[in-house]
Amino acid sequence: MPQTPSETLCRSILEANAATISVQKEALAVRRLQTILGAALKLSAESGFHAMSLRALSQDAGVSMGGLYAYFDSKSTLLRMILQAVTRAVEETLAQPPQGIAEDPVAHLDWLIDAHIRLTEEMLPWFTFAFMEAKSFPRDLRRMATDSEAMTEGYIAAIIERAVAQGQFRADLSPIVPALVKPLLQDWYVKRTKYRRRGIGIDAYIATVQDSVRRICR
Repeated sequence: MPQTPSETLCRSILEANAATISVQKEALAVRRLQTILGAALKLSAESGFHAMSLRALSQDAGVSMGGLYAYFDSKSTLLRMILQAVTRAVEETLAQPPQGIAEDPVAHLDWLIDAHIRLTEEMLPWFTFAFMEAKSFPRDLRRMATDSEAMTEGYIAAIIERAVAQGQFRADLSPIVPALVKPLLQDWYVKRTKYRRRGIGIDAYIATVQDSVRRICR
């Protein structure tokens, strides 16, 4: 049975933090971490991560305080784990276009837009958390969040540069275009209620963003 996005994320978190997470059975640890992180994201959406106490997290997740400390020693560590997972998911997704796609910059850009928006759909609570809580992150974690955003812009910029070099996009294209594309990718998960109310589904949204970006660039 294929893993859910949540299972994949939690397994990657366990692997990345194997030196500090003190659990024995991996399958049980993945399920427990899913429960803990799901509760943390839910409580953060309700009242903010800063206001959430580890005791409240313990109660909501149904995991003892000792059980929480087997995975992380503080809220700062928990926050870092969540942000690292989001950053890693974006990097692993966008860095691996299907074979043949990267050869055509326009097709590559269309694919990146599609892949990024669908990733945020699969990981909606994670991306919403990272966006909504960013202003209250400690400085080093704010830097991690901005670096992740810059990474996505960098992928977009590199593709556009290749399209310009191949004559597919106009040569006088402004260098700020990649920075303008990123908010279009974010809008899908930040303003979901607006699009749901208007009856706009993910396929229509993706197609509109792809078309809009191509029109800007040509």
